[in-house]
Amino acid sequence: MGREIERKFLVRDLAVLRGLSGTVYRQGYLSTAPERTVRVRRTGERAFLTIKGPNRGALRAEYEYEIPRDDADELLDRLALRPLVEKTRYRVAAGELTWELDVFAGENEGLVVAEVELPFEGCPVALPWWVGEEVTDDPRYLNANLVAHPYRTWHRDERPAGR
Repeated sequence: MGREIERKFLVRDLAVLRGLSGTVYRQGYLSTAPERTVRVRRTGERAFLTIKGPNRGALRAEYEYEIPRDDADELLDRLALRPLVEKTRYRVAAGELTWELDVFAGENEGLVVAEVELPFEGCPVALPWWVGEEVTDDPRYLNANLVAHPYRTWHRDERPAGR
C-alpha cells in the first residue's frame, strides 16, 4: 500500500527562497471528499493522477500514477473543481531532509507553506530557521480544502498572524 508521512508548516521568513528557482504546478481535484481526494497535477512536461485517503495525523494512504499530459490538461480544463490550485514549489535541503515550499498564486495568493515528507512515523524533525507554526492537523491548509475555501477568502481572524 502506498503511504505518505508528511508534516506541514507555515513559512515565517521568505528569505529562504532568495536565489532559488521553483517549479510551477497547476492542479485540480476531481474529488475532495474527506475519505478520499482525487487530484490531477500538471508540472512542466509531466502529469499525474493522485488518490489520497483520509489524514490520520501526518500519515495517509497515497497512490500516484503518471498520466499523459493531454489527458491531464483536459481533466483540469473540463472536469476539475474550481478554482484550480496554482503554486510554485521550491525544494530546500535542511539536514538529511528535503523540504518543499509552496508559494501559492491565484485564489490562494499570499499563502506559503512548507511540507516535509518523513521516512517513518515519529521521525524527529529539526526545524530550520525559516519554519513557523505547524499546521499538519489544520484541515484548512490541505490543498483539497483550498478549492472550497481559498486563502484569499479567509477572514482576517482565520489567517496566520502578520498575513
